[in-house]
Amino acid sequence: MRSIVTVSLVSCLTAGALPAAAQAPAAPGAEAPQLVRAAVLRVDKPALPPISRLEVAPEDLGFAGARLAIEDNDTTGRFMGQDFEAVEVTATPETASAELDAILGQDIRFVVLLADEATTLALADQAGDRALIFNAAARGDALRGADCRANLIHTAPSHAMLADGLAQFLMWKRWPRWLLVHGSHPEDIALADAYRRAAAKFGAQIVEERVFEDTGGARRTDSGHVQVQQQLPVFTQRAPDYDIMVTADEHGVFADWMPYHTWDARLVAGSAGLVPRSWHPALEAWGATQFQNRFEKLNVRPIREEDYQAWVALRMVGEAATQTRSADPDTLKQFMLSEDFQVAGFKGQKLTLRDWDHQLRQPILLTTGLVTTSVSPQDQYLHQVTALDTLGIDRPESACKF
Repeated sequence: MRSIVTVSLVSCLTAGALPAAAQAPAAPGAEAPQLVRAAVLRVDKPALPPISRLEVAPEDLGFAGARLAIEDNDTTGRFMGQDFEAVEVTATPETASAELDAILGQDIRFVVLLADEATTLALADQAGDRALIFNAAARGDALRGADCRANLIHTAPSHAMLADGLAQFLMWKRWPRWLLVHGSHPEDIALADAYRRAAAKFGAQIVEERVFEDTGGARRTDSGHVQVQQQLPVFTQRAPDYDIMVTADEHGVFADWMPYHTWDARLVAGSAGLVPRSWHPALEAWGATQFQNRFEKLNVRPIREEDYQAWVALRMVGEAATQTRSADPDTLKQFMLSEDFQVAGFKGQKLTLRDWDHQLRQPILLTTGLVTTSVSPQDQYLHQVTALDTLGIDRPESACKF
Protein backbone atom coordinates (compact mmCIF):
# COMPACT_ATOMS: atom_id res chain seq x y z
CA MET A 1 0.00 0.00 0.00
CA ARG A 2 3.05 2.23 -0.20
CA SER A 3 2.41 5.32 -2.34
CA ILE A 4 5.10 7.81 -3.31
CA VAL A 5 4.83 10.54 -5.90
CA THR A 6 7.82 12.63 -6.94
CA VAL A 7 6.83 16.11 -8.11
CA SER A 8 8.91 19.21 -8.73
CA LEU A 9 6.69 21.42 -10.90
CA VAL A 10 3.58 23.37 -9.99
CA SER A 11 1.98 22.31 -13.28
CA CYS A 12 2.12 18.65 -12.25
CA LEU A 13 0.34 19.35 -8.98
CA THR A 14 -2.28 21.62 -10.48
CA ALA A 15 -3.05 18.99 -13.09
CA GLY A 16 -4.51 16.96 -10.23
CA ALA A 17 -2.37 13.91 -10.91
CA LEU A 18 -2.63 11.19 -8.29
CA PRO A 19 -0.75 7.88 -8.12
CA ALA A 20 -2.38 4.98 -9.90
CA ALA A 21 -3.04 3.28 -6.57
CA ALA A 22 -5.09 6.26 -5.43
CA GLN A 23 -7.00 6.44 -8.73
CA ALA A 24 -7.78 2.75 -9.02
CA PRO A 25 -11.28 1.76 -7.87
CA ALA A 26 -11.68 -0.59 -4.96
CA ALA A 27 -12.41 -4.24 -5.71
CA PRO A 28 -16.14 -5.10 -5.90
CA GLY A 29 -17.52 -5.53 -2.41
CA ALA A 30 -14.35 -4.24 -0.74
CA GLU A 31 -14.34 -1.11 1.36
CA ALA A 32 -11.98 1.54 0.01
CA PRO A 33 -9.09 2.29 2.40
CA GLN A 34 -8.89 5.59 4.20
CA LEU A 35 -6.34 7.72 2.35
CA VAL A 36 -4.03 9.95 4.41
CA ARG A 37 -2.22 12.42 2.18
CA ALA A 38 0.86 14.51 2.93
CA ALA A 39 3.56 16.38 1.05
CA VAL A 40 7.28 16.90 1.55
CA LEU A 41 8.43 20.31 0.32
CA ARG A 42 12.18 20.92 0.15
CA VAL A 43 13.36 24.46 -0.60
CA ASP A 44 16.91 24.43 -1.96
CA LYS A 45 19.12 27.53 -1.81
CA PRO A 46 22.28 28.06 -3.86
CA ALA A 47 25.33 27.43 -1.68
CA LEU A 48 29.03 26.80 -1.90
CA PRO A 49 30.10 23.16 -1.65
CA PRO A 50 30.90 21.88 1.85
CA ILE A 51 34.47 21.61 3.11
CA SER A 52 34.42 17.83 2.67
CA ARG A 53 33.09 16.17 -0.46
CA LEU A 54 31.69 13.48 1.84
CA GLU A 55 29.17 16.06 3.05
CA VAL A 56 27.70 16.91 -0.36
CA ALA A 57 23.93 16.62 0.06
CA PRO A 58 22.30 13.71 -1.79
CA GLU A 59 19.59 14.54 -4.31
CA ASP A 60 16.98 12.70 -2.24
CA LEU A 61 17.84 14.45 1.05
CA GLY A 62 14.75 14.43 3.28
CA PHE A 63 12.68 12.60 0.67
CA ALA A 64 14.50 9.36 1.50
CA GLY A 65 13.33 9.53 5.10
CA ALA A 66 9.79 10.29 3.96
CA ARG A 67 9.78 7.19 1.74
CA LEU A 68 10.71 4.98 4.67
CA ALA A 69 8.02 6.62 6.81
CA ILE A 70 5.38 5.84 4.19
CA GLU A 71 6.49 2.21 4.13
CA ASP A 72 6.33 2.10 7.93
CA ASN A 73 2.91 3.75 8.02
CA ASP A 74 1.56 1.34 5.41
CA THR A 75 2.86 -1.66 7.35
CA THR A 76 0.31 -0.88 10.06
CA GLY A 77 -2.14 0.84 7.73
CA ARG A 78 -2.88 -2.25 5.67
CA PHE A 79 -4.35 -3.87 8.77
CA MET A 80 -6.29 -0.75 9.72
CA GLY A 81 -7.82 -0.09 6.30
CA GLN A 82 -5.59 2.96 5.78
CA ASP A 83 -3.31 4.02 2.95
CA PHE A 84 -0.60 6.70 3.13
CA GLU A 85 0.77 8.92 0.41
CA ALA A 86 3.54 11.54 0.33
CA VAL A 87 4.04 13.90 -2.59
CA GLU A 88 7.65 15.06 -3.01
CA VAL A 89 8.19 18.64 -4.18
CA THR A 90 11.40 20.58 -4.71
CA ALA A 91 11.47 24.37 -4.90
CA THR A 92 13.73 27.39 -4.76
CA PRO A 93 13.10 30.34 -2.42
CA GLU A 94 11.52 32.12 -5.40
CA THR A 95 9.14 29.27 -6.30
CA ALA A 96 8.35 27.94 -2.83
CA SER A 97 5.20 30.02 -2.34
CA ALA A 98 3.68 28.85 -5.61
CA GLU A 99 4.60 25.24 -4.89
CA LEU A 100 2.92 25.43 -1.49
CA ASP A 101 -0.22 26.91 -3.05
CA ALA A 102 -0.27 24.04 -5.51
CA ILE A 103 0.03 21.52 -2.67
CA LEU A 104 -2.75 23.18 -0.69
CA GLY A 105 -4.84 23.30 -3.85
CA GLN A 106 -4.81 19.51 -3.86
CA ASP A 107 -6.35 19.59 -0.33
CA ILE A 108 -3.19 18.19 1.26
CA ARG A 109 -3.31 19.19 4.91
CA PHE A 110 0.04 17.89 6.19
CA VAL A 111 3.24 19.40 4.78
CA VAL A 112 6.75 18.38 5.85
CA LEU A 113 8.98 21.37 5.14
CA LEU A 114 12.75 21.39 4.69
CA ALA A 115 13.75 25.04 4.43
CA ASP A 116 15.65 27.78 6.24
CA GLU A 117 14.16 29.74 9.11
CA ALA A 118 12.87 32.73 7.13
CA THR A 119 11.27 30.56 4.46
CA THR A 120 9.72 28.27 7.07
CA LEU A 121 8.09 31.21 8.83
CA ALA A 122 6.81 32.72 5.57
CA LEU A 123 5.32 29.45 4.34
CA ALA A 124 3.72 28.70 7.71
CA ASP A 125 2.01 32.10 7.56
CA GLN A 126 0.95 31.42 4.00
CA ALA A 127 -0.58 28.07 4.92
CA GLY A 128 -2.45 29.46 7.93
CA ASP A 129 -5.20 27.13 9.07
CA ARG A 130 -5.21 25.28 5.73
CA ALA A 131 -2.37 22.93 6.70
CA LEU A 132 -0.24 21.67 9.54
CA ILE A 133 3.42 22.35 8.73
CA PHE A 134 6.19 20.09 10.07
CA ASN A 135 9.50 21.96 10.33
CA ALA A 136 12.06 19.27 9.54
CA ALA A 137 15.11 21.47 9.02
CA ALA A 138 15.14 24.96 10.57
CA ARG A 139 16.74 25.09 14.03
CA GLY A 140 16.36 28.73 15.05
CA ASP A 141 15.05 29.35 18.55
CA ALA A 142 12.93 32.30 17.39
CA LEU A 143 10.68 29.88 15.45
CA ARG A 144 9.87 28.27 18.80
CA GLY A 145 9.71 31.60 20.60
CA ALA A 146 8.60 35.05 19.53
CA ASP A 147 7.98 33.88 15.94
CA CYS A 148 6.14 30.66 16.83
CA ARG A 149 3.02 29.68 14.90
CA ALA A 150 0.16 27.44 15.98
CA ASN A 151 0.22 25.54 12.69
CA LEU A 152 3.94 24.72 12.98
CA ILE A 153 5.34 21.52 14.55
CA HIS A 154 9.11 21.18 14.92
CA THR A 155 10.68 17.76 14.41
CA ALA A 156 14.10 19.39 13.93
CA PRO A 157 15.71 20.10 17.32
CA SER A 158 16.27 23.75 18.18
CA HIS A 159 19.61 25.48 18.65
CA ALA A 160 18.87 25.55 22.38
CA MET A 161 18.26 21.79 22.52
CA LEU A 162 21.50 21.03 20.68
CA ALA A 163 23.52 23.46 22.80
CA ASP A 164 22.03 22.16 26.06
CA GLY A 165 22.67 18.55 25.05
CA LEU A 166 26.35 19.29 24.45
CA ALA A 167 26.68 21.49 27.54
CA GLN A 168 25.34 18.76 29.83
CA PHE A 169 27.98 16.32 28.59
CA LEU A 170 30.81 18.84 28.83
CA MET A 171 29.85 19.64 32.41
CA TRP A 172 29.66 15.92 33.23
CA LYS A 173 33.20 15.63 31.84
CA ARG A 174 34.22 18.62 34.01
CA TRP A 175 35.23 20.71 31.02
CA PRO A 176 33.58 23.99 32.07
CA ARG A 177 35.97 26.48 30.42
CA TRP A 178 35.02 27.09 26.77
CA LEU A 179 36.58 29.08 23.96
CA LEU A 180 33.58 29.99 21.79
CA VAL A 181 34.31 30.56 18.10
CA HIS A 182 31.40 31.46 15.86
CA GLY A 183 30.90 32.44 12.24
CA SER A 184 29.71 35.76 10.91
CA HIS A 185 26.36 34.68 9.44
CA PRO A 186 23.12 35.40 11.35
CA GLU A 187 22.52 31.67 11.89
CA ASP A 188 26.00 31.31 13.38
CA ILE A 189 25.33 34.21 15.74
CA ALA A 190 22.00 32.67 16.77
CA LEU A 191 23.70 29.35 17.53
CA ALA A 192 26.38 31.17 19.53
CA ASP A 193 23.57 32.79 21.54
CA ALA A 194 22.29 29.29 22.36
CA TYR A 195 25.74 28.26 23.61
CA ARG A 196 25.98 31.39 25.78
CA ARG A 197 22.59 30.54 27.24
CA ALA A 198 23.62 26.90 27.81
CA ALA A 199 26.82 28.00 29.55
CA ALA A 200 24.86 30.18 31.96
CA LYS A 201 22.24 27.47 32.50
CA PHE A 202 24.67 24.69 33.40
CA GLY A 203 27.48 26.69 35.00
CA ALA A 204 30.13 26.75 32.26
CA GLN A 205 32.40 29.72 31.62
CA ILE A 206 33.09 31.15 28.18
CA VAL A 207 36.64 32.42 28.66
CA GLU A 208 36.70 34.25 25.33
CA GLU A 209 34.77 34.59 22.07
CA ARG A 210 36.24 34.89 18.61
CA VAL A 211 34.52 35.52 15.28
CA PHE A 212 35.59 33.74 12.12
CA GLU A 213 34.62 36.03 9.26
CA ASP A 214 33.34 34.42 6.08
CA THR A 215 35.15 36.27 3.32
CA GLY A 216 33.78 34.07 0.55
CA GLY A 217 35.78 32.04 -1.94
CA ALA A 218 36.29 28.33 -2.25
CA ARG A 219 36.03 26.24 0.89
CA ARG A 220 38.21 23.49 -0.47
CA THR A 221 41.04 23.68 -3.00
CA ASP A 222 44.08 21.60 -3.86
CA SER A 223 46.16 23.71 -1.48
CA GLY A 224 43.42 24.25 1.12
CA HIS A 225 44.95 22.04 3.80
CA VAL A 226 48.28 23.85 3.45
CA GLN A 227 46.71 27.25 4.05
CA VAL A 228 44.61 25.93 6.93
CA GLN A 229 47.63 24.37 8.60
CA GLN A 230 49.39 27.74 8.53
CA GLN A 231 46.50 30.07 9.33
CA LEU A 232 44.19 28.40 11.86
CA PRO A 233 46.76 27.88 14.63
CA VAL A 234 47.52 31.60 14.46
CA PHE A 235 43.79 32.41 14.62
CA THR A 236 43.50 30.42 17.89
CA GLN A 237 46.77 31.66 19.41
CA ARG A 238 46.99 33.49 22.75
CA ALA A 239 43.60 32.38 24.02
CA PRO A 240 43.01 32.27 27.77
CA ASP A 241 43.33 28.80 29.27
CA TYR A 242 40.34 26.71 28.18
CA ASP A 243 39.21 23.08 28.29
CA ILE A 244 37.49 22.80 24.92
CA MET A 245 36.72 24.91 21.86
CA VAL A 246 32.99 25.19 21.06
CA THR A 247 32.28 26.16 17.45
CA ALA A 248 29.10 27.67 16.00
CA ASP A 249 29.25 27.35 12.22
CA GLU A 250 25.86 26.70 10.61
CA HIS A 251 27.17 27.43 7.10
CA GLY A 252 30.09 25.01 7.24
CA VAL A 253 32.76 27.66 6.67
CA PHE A 254 35.48 26.84 9.18
CA ALA A 255 34.55 24.40 11.95
CA ASP A 256 35.49 21.19 10.13
CA TRP A 257 39.04 22.52 9.79
CA MET A 258 39.42 23.23 13.52
CA PRO A 259 40.22 19.77 14.97
CA TYR A 260 44.01 19.32 15.19
CA HIS A 261 44.61 22.90 14.04
CA THR A 262 44.20 24.73 17.36
CA TRP A 263 47.33 26.43 18.72
CA ASP A 264 46.94 24.65 22.05
CA ALA A 265 46.31 20.91 22.30
CA ARG A 266 42.55 21.13 22.84
CA LEU A 267 39.44 19.26 21.80
CA VAL A 268 36.79 20.75 19.51
CA ALA A 269 33.01 20.45 19.82
CA GLY A 270 29.84 22.06 18.46
CA SER A 271 29.73 22.24 14.68
CA ALA A 272 32.72 19.87 14.38
CA GLY A 273 34.51 17.32 16.52
CA LEU A 274 31.91 16.26 19.08
CA VAL A 275 28.67 17.30 17.37
CA PRO A 276 25.13 17.32 18.86
CA ARG A 277 22.64 15.85 16.37
CA SER A 278 19.09 14.58 16.08
CA TRP A 279 20.37 11.37 14.47
CA HIS A 280 23.55 9.59 13.43
CA PRO A 281 24.00 6.69 10.99
CA ALA A 282 26.15 4.76 13.48
CA LEU A 283 23.54 4.57 16.26
CA GLU A 284 22.76 0.94 17.12
CA ALA A 285 20.94 1.06 20.47
CA TRP A 286 17.17 0.87 21.03
CA GLY A 287 16.43 -0.98 17.80
CA ALA A 288 18.22 1.63 15.71
CA THR A 289 20.25 -1.01 13.84
CA GLN A 290 17.09 -2.42 12.32
CA PHE A 291 15.95 1.10 11.42
CA GLN A 292 19.32 1.93 9.85
CA ASN A 293 19.31 -1.28 7.82
CA ARG A 294 15.83 -0.64 6.46
CA PHE A 295 16.74 2.90 5.47
CA GLU A 296 19.95 1.81 3.74
CA LYS A 297 18.23 -1.04 1.90
CA LEU A 298 15.58 1.33 0.58
CA ASN A 299 17.84 4.28 -0.27
CA VAL A 300 21.33 2.75 -0.76
CA ARG A 301 23.08 5.31 1.44
CA PRO A 302 23.42 6.18 5.14
CA ILE A 303 20.71 8.28 6.76
CA ARG A 304 21.15 11.99 7.51
CA GLU A 305 19.51 14.23 10.08
CA GLU A 306 17.09 15.75 7.56
CA ASP A 307 15.97 12.25 6.58
CA TYR A 308 15.29 11.33 10.19
CA GLN A 309 13.43 14.56 10.85
CA ALA A 310 11.22 14.05 7.78
CA TRP A 311 10.71 10.41 8.74
CA VAL A 312 9.54 11.21 12.26
CA ALA A 313 7.19 13.92 10.96
CA LEU A 314 5.34 11.48 8.72
CA ARG A 315 5.46 8.80 11.40
CA MET A 316 3.65 11.26 13.66
CA VAL A 317 0.89 11.48 11.06
CA GLY A 318 0.82 7.70 10.72
CA GLU A 319 0.74 7.11 14.46
CA ALA A 320 -2.10 9.58 14.89
CA ALA A 321 -4.08 7.88 12.12
CA THR A 322 -3.53 4.47 13.68
CA GLN A 323 -4.47 5.56 17.19
CA THR A 324 -7.58 7.48 16.15
CA ARG A 325 -8.52 5.08 13.31
CA SER A 326 -9.26 8.16 11.27
CA ALA A 327 -8.00 9.91 8.13
CA ASP A 328 -9.69 13.19 8.98
CA PRO A 329 -6.95 15.88 9.08
CA ASP A 330 -8.58 17.83 11.91
CA THR A 331 -8.89 14.69 14.03
CA LEU A 332 -5.25 13.77 13.44
CA LYS A 333 -4.03 17.28 14.21
CA GLN A 334 -6.05 17.44 17.43
CA PHE A 335 -4.65 14.09 18.58
CA MET A 336 -1.03 14.98 17.76
CA LEU A 337 -1.35 18.12 19.88
CA SER A 338 -2.95 16.28 22.79
CA GLU A 339 -1.33 14.89 25.94
CA ASP A 340 -2.14 11.36 24.79
CA PHE A 341 0.12 11.47 21.74
CA GLN A 342 3.53 9.83 21.54
CA VAL A 343 5.68 8.35 18.79
CA ALA A 344 8.57 5.90 18.90
CA GLY A 345 11.81 7.26 17.48
CA PHE A 346 14.50 4.61 18.17
CA LYS A 347 16.09 6.90 20.76
CA GLY A 348 15.38 5.06 23.98
CA GLN A 349 12.18 6.78 25.06
CA LYS A 350 8.89 8.04 23.69
CA LEU A 351 8.86 11.32 21.79
CA THR A 352 6.11 13.82 22.64
CA LEU A 353 5.18 17.39 21.75
CA ARG A 354 5.61 20.42 23.99
CA ASP A 355 2.27 22.15 24.06
CA TRP A 356 3.79 25.60 24.61
CA ASP A 357 5.86 25.77 21.41
CA HIS A 358 5.09 22.55 19.46
CA GLN A 359 8.68 21.33 19.66
CA LEU A 360 9.10 17.56 19.55
CA ARG A 361 10.86 16.39 22.69
CA GLN A 362 13.75 14.10 21.81
CA PRO A 363 17.16 13.02 23.11
CA ILE A 364 20.20 14.64 21.50
CA LEU A 365 22.97 12.38 20.21
CA LEU A 366 26.56 13.53 20.77
CA THR A 367 28.55 12.15 17.88
CA THR A 368 31.94 11.99 16.23
CA GLY A 369 32.45 10.91 12.65
CA LEU A 370 32.06 7.20 13.36
CA VAL A 371 30.32 6.71 16.70
CA THR A 372 27.72 8.06 19.08
CA THR A 373 29.79 9.16 22.07
CA SER A 374 26.88 9.89 24.42
CA VAL A 375 23.20 10.80 24.50
CA SER A 376 21.67 13.72 26.39
CA PRO A 377 19.90 14.44 28.67
CA GLN A 378 22.61 13.21 31.00
CA ASP A 379 21.43 11.22 34.02
CA GLN A 380 22.24 13.85 36.64
CA TYR A 381 19.99 16.50 35.10
CA LEU A 382 16.47 16.07 36.47
CA HIS A 383 13.16 17.77 35.72
CA GLN A 384 9.77 17.77 37.41
CA VAL A 385 8.00 16.68 34.20
CA THR A 386 10.54 14.91 31.97
CA ALA A 387 14.32 15.02 31.72
CA LEU A 388 13.86 15.86 28.02
CA ASP A 389 12.68 19.30 29.11
CA THR A 390 16.17 20.04 30.42
CA LEU A 391 17.02 20.39 26.71
CA GLY A 392 15.94 23.64 25.10
CA ILE A 393 13.50 26.32 26.17
CA ASP A 394 11.30 25.18 29.05
CA ARG A 395 7.74 26.37 29.60
CA PRO A 396 8.54 29.22 32.08
CA GLU A 397 11.21 30.61 29.71
CA SER A 398 9.22 30.43 26.51
CA ALA A 399 8.33 33.57 24.57
CA CYS A 400 5.88 31.66 22.38
CA LYS A 401 2.30 32.90 22.41
CA PHE A 402 -0.12 31.08 20.13
